[in-house]
Amino acid sequence: MAGGADLISAVAGMANEALAAGLDGLFRQKASIEGAIVVLLGEVDRRQAYREEGATATEPWAAERFGVSTPTARALTRLSEKAWDLPLLVESLCAGELSFDKVRAVADVATPETDAVLRDQACRHSVRELADIARSTAPPPESRTASGHDRRFLRFNDTFRTMTVQLPAESYAETRACLEARARTVPTDGETPWDQRLCDAFVEVIGSSNGRAETGSPFFVVVHVPLGALVDGAIEPTELAGELERDGLIDSETVQRLACDATVALAIDDDVGHTMFEGRARREPTEAQRREVMRRDRHCRFPGCANVTFTNVHHIVPWKPGGRTDLENLALVCVHHHHVVHSGGWTMSGNANDELHVVGPSGRTMTSRPSPLWTRVTAGPRWGQPT
Repeated sequence: MAGGADLISAVAGMANEALAAGLDGLFRQKASIEGAIVVLLGEVDRRQAYREEGATATEPWAAERFGVSTPTARALTRLSEKAWDLPLLVESLCAGELSFDKVRAVADVATPETDAVLRDQACRHSVRELADIARSTAPPPESRTASGHDRRFLRFNDTFRTMTVQLPAESYAETRACLEARARTVPTDGETPWDQRLCDAFVEVIGSSNGRAETGSPFFVVVHVPLGALVDGAIEPTELAGELERDGLIDSETVQRLACDATVALAIDDDVGHTMFEGRARREPTEAQRREVMRRDRHCRFPGCANVTFTNVHHIVPWKPGGRTDLENLALVCVHHHHVVHSGGWTMSGNANDELHVVGPSGRTMTSRPSPLWTRVTAGPRWGQPT
């Protein structure tokens, strides 16, 4: 195939019909390749071959190994799990007759009995229309096995500072009525959008106890910040003065406001980070070290693992016989991968502040790096070596 510059030059002179014909062929090839990927991933999942590289499921393994996003890996693996039950839909995908999006639109409701019917409908309808068909095919809520109470959840997304909640019907109605009633009392100049007033009402409800405002702040906030950012006039206002734990970079004005308004645990970092180094003096990391490891790693450091909940601070070089309890030798590892790296045939090595290298029984080397936010805040050889 021609290089990028040659291709751009070539297509500039193509007729519209030739452009469309070229795209027709390429999209068919794309669908065919995605079909082959789905089939192969299905076999990986059936054999659990991902376990040879320390992964716990096909999705995180595919995301790490092939450098795709989690949503892309999830879409591919979800379809791959059903591939064996939907031979006609998958066959049409592999032949380039159906797009991946069309097959995915109906895959969740497809069964071996409806495979042929849905394949024929996919040939005739658009992706949007197929989504409507899938919704009409799905069983009604009352026939699903889990009750509304059993399906309740609340999930946090720290990256975007959002929450996703699913409530039982009666709780949803009560919550909505409560927040809407409170939002109507929120002062507004007539230009505050309704959704922002609802947000203000939600925060007001959370910040009160039995309808009465607390005296003093109920919040405990951890801010990682240089000492100068806490002293008025010590440094010029800056966009990067520190980091709010579980959130992101904050400026010096925000740092000083938080220090006044909330109960704040301040991780005040000096230039050489003495508190991050314990050497051989103790085996267990200090609380300061644990907080810094959490801030640096965010989740399990095993490549491809996003586990946050069930994690522990792990010595890369074991404390016995000679590993040190220093930040560069400590990494956040989930329970599963803590067992993996202690199993035969696995090695983890490197500087946790820079790069960790994990080698499994297959011989493939995987690399793990700290959070880019931590790297930005701690730019320079700050935690490199103790003094």
